[in-house]
Amino acid sequence: MGQFNPLEAVLKKKKPPLPSILKDIQNVIFKKHASASCASTIQKFFPYSNNLGILKLVKGSTATKKIRVGVVFSGGQAPGGHNVLLGLCRALKKINPDSELLGFLNGPSGLLKQSYIPLTEDVVSDYQNLGGFDCIGSGRTKIETQEQLNQALKAVQDLNLDGFVIIGGDDSNTNAAVLAEFFKAHNQATTVVGVPKTIDGDLKNDYVQVSFGFDTASKVYSELIGNILIDARSAKKYYHFIKLMGRSASHITLECALKTNPNLIFIGEEVKRDKKSLQELIDSCVDLILQRAQDNKNYGVILIPEGLIDFIPEIAELNLEINEKIAANPQLNHENLSEHLSEDLKNTFLSLPDSIKKQLLLERDPHGNIQLAKIETEKLFISMITQKLKEHPEYHEKFSPISHYLGYEGRCAHPSPFDAEYTYTLGHIAALLVQHEFSGYMASALGLENDVEAWQLFGLPITSLLHLEKRHGKDKPVIQKALVDLKGKPYQEYLKLKRNWETDDLYNSPGPIQFFGDTAVTHIQNSLVKMN
Repeated sequence: MGQFNPLEAVLKKKKPPLPSILKDIQNVIFKKHASASCASTIQKFFPYSNNLGILKLVKGSTATKKIRVGVVFSGGQAPGGHNVLLGLCRALKKINPDSELLGFLNGPSGLLKQSYIPLTEDVVSDYQNLGGFDCIGSGRTKIETQEQLNQALKAVQDLNLDGFVIIGGDDSNTNAAVLAEFFKAHNQATTVVGVPKTIDGDLKNDYVQVSFGFDTASKVYSELIGNILIDARSAKKYYHFIKLMGRSASHITLECALKTNPNLIFIGEEVKRDKKSLQELIDSCVDLILQRAQDNKNYGVILIPEGLIDFIPEIAELNLEINEKIAANPQLNHENLSEHLSEDLKNTFLSLPDSIKKQLLLERDPHGNIQLAKIETEKLFISMITQKLKEHPEYHEKFSPISHYLGYEGRCAHPSPFDAEYTYTLGHIAALLVQHEFSGYMASALGLENDVEAWQLFGLPITSLLHLEKRHGKDKPVIQKALVDLKGKPYQEYLKLKRNWETDDLYNSPGPIQFFGDTAVTHIQNSLVKMN
């Protein structure tokens, strides 16, 4: 790695603390903590992995044999990934000084190609507490075809791996369950373990309070939103439409709103529940603009989740039909597609601006779905609001909109103190799951709202999280995404505040992440976790 700037130089010397249970890592074991049900629809896919219990790490004597482990980053970057490698490497050496860690390069394809580097203390310590995945790189290859599964089996056999750790989101951890099952079916002893990662916050359940990276990313976005809020109040002439990461859930938008107090936000899950049309959402923006104009406030900030457009009933239905038509006829484009749509959806499609029509037909993602990040929802809103305001000419000329998309800015930031500590702990849990040969499990910790020393550590069977979902027209077992709970405390807190946000400038600018000092609290400062 190249030269460190002063902050990085200090961060890499800051050793993350560990839960008390990990202070004597050679004298801990996993014991069954609770049963975990696997849906009957899933059992046929996982005959070897459908009756696994939830494990809790407790004190106990154990053998400390040498183990050889491979690790891979899968999917998009998230702050804290390097500390998973660090925790994994150090835990393996504590278990047995002769243990080895191999880092597969550029994602799961690195395993298939058997392309790796040894991850020693000298290597991983250079990345301690630093953002990015650049130590070994990442990739989005899915190991799912028979050929790929056979390649993976050959790789772990050739490299004599006792364990393989996948650091990724819901699809990547689903992949971990698939690999674990495949290895068991072929009498391969390699243990496969998953680590929960995604800045979107939608990999969440009773035993995963939050995926790593969410805390940091929401703080990075909140700093930027806070700056924009103060600019809006200072300039007094712009409306800022800010689209935020969150393809399938609105956690980031809700979290950032609770940190910054913008004038208006949209929660996709609320839109879906209330079956709000696109026009109703536009009308709510226009109402806000007209209401604030009465107080000579021709400015404001509106937050929009990346996946909002797929929560709007008529657009979601349109997307599904477009997916089907594109799959059947890849030659369709924005000019001739309408001829192949049902009448109601044809009218919806034709009502959209040409730029959005084209974006709805862009290349599909690996699952055959529309790439929502490429849909400029914020610009669609601006276009439709501008058109609607023509009915109010006295306000139309005062409406000066600016669009923003905050996405990549949050993925590779240096991890917050919480994420740095959380990921370091997850790396240790993953190593212990491999040591004790619990395959098909995800590393988990609870009590994250407390000091690190009090965290409780678990192994969660991935099959217990799976449900069936349509992918390329076929049922496929995948981890179910966790959406914003509309009965949960964070959303209820937002409901109490939203009216005052609309009319009063209660803007909050939280500033940058604090890594040291009194304001750099080491436990989680994440309302979505603390309030649940």
